[in-house]
Amino acid sequence: MKQGEKRYWLDDPCNVDKVYYGLLVVCAISAITDLFYDKHGHFSWEGWFNFHGWYGFVCCFFLVLAAKQLRRVLMRKEDYYD
Repeated sequence: MKQGEKRYWLDDPCNVDKVYYGLLVVCAISAITDLFYDKHGHFSWEGWFNFHGWYGFVCCFFLVLAAKQLRRVLMRKEDYYD
């Protein structure tokens, strides 16, 4: 970092760790609260422990994989508009 350059709060690795661990705590609390309420899903598997959390994670994972493949189809050369 250059002298006199503005420093932001996420530039400090300690703050990045705080955000990371804070997110882990929020996810753990969210998963634990799944045990304390009665679920009324349309399908039987919607009653499984933390089903919606895992479903969202798996869907996001496959969306990233699909986007990486779609990039091959849609990507143009750097000087495409020249």
